[in-house]
Amino acid sequence: MAAKASKVEVRENPMKTVRISKVVLNMGIGRSGDIIERAKTLLKDLTGHNPSSRTAKRTVKDFGVQKGEPIGVTVTLRGEEASDVLKRLLAAKENKISRNSFDGTGNYSFGIREHIEIPGVKYDPDIGIFGMDVTVVFERPGYRVRRRKRAASDVGKKHKVVDEDAVEYFKTSLNMEVV
Repeated sequence: MAAKASKVEVRENPMKTVRISKVVLNMGIGRSGDIIERAKTLLKDLTGHNPSSRTAKRTVKDFGVQKGEPIGVTVTLRGEEASDVLKRLLAAKENKISRNSFDGTGNYSFGIREHIEIPGVKYDPDIGIFGMDVTVVFERPGYRVRRRKRAASDVGKKHKVVDEDAVEYFKTSLNMEVV
């Protein structure tokens, strides 16, 4: 009786795949008034979502900022929209990212000095020029156990996203060069 040669199919564990959890765009303006509304308009044009205002936590007389006064705007994107906007924002960085911008837990942050560097965005004198900070948060399937209301639990050490996983995601999925 001849032994059949069995093919062993090696598949990657689907629970180990890395994905983008969210992309957060933040603009810290530092003062309130009309400039906050212009920044909100800009973020709405970039993302299609309504941004929220961030208020000052305390009064700083030297800067003329009062507690509770809006001094920044932010918007959080998830899902497919997050990936699409992230690709446009990374094009402003010429598809090169710095290895030093990873935080040790697989998250990545970068800044854009002027929003007109983003492809497809033109200067509007009514809005002006703004810079922004962008943070990309990565996760794996199963991270819901940390956020759920009932029986919340920690994510295991081997299941957490590390910098190497996030760098690999940027290289393979987004065709980025890590320098």
